[in-house]
Amino acid sequence: MKKITTTDALAAFCAEAAKRPYVTVDTEFLRERTYYSKLCLVQLAYQDENGADAVLVDPLVDGLSLDPLYALFKDHGCVKVFHAARQDLEIFYVDACVIPEPLFDTQVAAMVCGFGEQVGYETLVRKIAKADLDKSSRFTDWSRRPLTDAQATYALADVTHLRDIYEYLSARLAQSGRAKWVAEEMAVLEDPATYQADPDDAWKRVKTRTQSGKFLAIVRELARFREAHAQERNVPRNRVFKDDALVELASTKPQSEQDLGRSRLLLREARKGDIAAGIIASVKAGLAVKPEDMPKADNSRAKLQVNPALADMLRVLLKAKTDDAEVAPKLIATSADLDALAAGRRDVAALKGWRREVFGNDALQLCEGQVGLAVKGQKVVTVSL
Repeated sequence: MKKITTTDALAAFCAEAAKRPYVTVDTEFLRERTYYSKLCLVQLAYQDENGADAVLVDPLVDGLSLDPLYALFKDHGCVKVFHAARQDLEIFYVDACVIPEPLFDTQVAAMVCGFGEQVGYETLVRKIAKADLDKSSRFTDWSRRPLTDAQATYALADVTHLRDIYEYLSARLAQSGRAKWVAEEMAVLEDPATYQADPDDAWKRVKTRTQSGKFLAIVRELARFREAHAQERNVPRNRVFKDDALVELASTKPQSEQDLGRSRLLLREARKGDIAAGIIASVKAGLAVKPEDMPKADNSRAKLQVNPALADMLRVLLKAKTDDAEVAPKLIATSADLDALAAGRRDVAALKGWRREVFGNDALQLCEGQVGLAVKGQKVVTVSL
């Protein structure tokens, strides 16, 4: 096991990695008790004609700086390869406002190459690298030191097999001409907005049944306070108060700590102190919102006049097209997207970029009555009308 515990050692490894066409990256972190992930380990590996190298970087060591790693992330001559990268990238963005470029996510590439929806790393290791993983260390406490041999073996496997997976998938993408498909998908992961949790938008994640503007105004203020409080103190938002308690508070509109004491769902520690004061202030702020400034629920999908027969046909078409293209159906369109198309909406992702090539153009023709569906042998095909 090669473990890096100094900035100089990390700089030396990253300098060598920068000479290679790609480097594989993974992290181990904890998030159960914090708002932001606590980075506990970074795994890195590269491979070239001279051999291979893989290391464990310990960010918990006093004095170790990740600046050499961030410099590597900014080096456009070396592809940074992750699997299911979003949470890893959020850690680096929150820590240093850095997003690795160029970026390659093997989970996305695997979906494009027909390995199914949100395919797991273990599956790719088994199918591509022809190896088995020992997952017994998956849920261990990565903040404890020293690491066990089992933890080190598990962590290194997350980047060593990733080299074989990347080389296999990138070769398939080059052969099929689908590398640009993956590049389009990387745009979301490369966008800083993906990792920015704005307290002003937190209310949109809260599920409610009431559409009243005044009720939603209180929900917005409570959600804003909760998100900001959780960020400032680095605690999970549910440790402040949970969604069901938030909805209850928006309904009961407490004006004092005595009122909070009557809540059925509010955590005991939230009925006093800073959280209690924040709740009461948020309720008052919500009640003071002018009618023209009250938030409105997005009911655009709920009011869709879906043609059920057309929606069913679109599902059949999607299955046929994705089978032919050997790509995961949900990567093209969700069930909600198909309903939207069947209701006349044209603002869905399936009508943009490479998705339009695979499915969108035929879907539009089907919606507009220009083609129908027919069975030809074992396949469903479109026929002109």
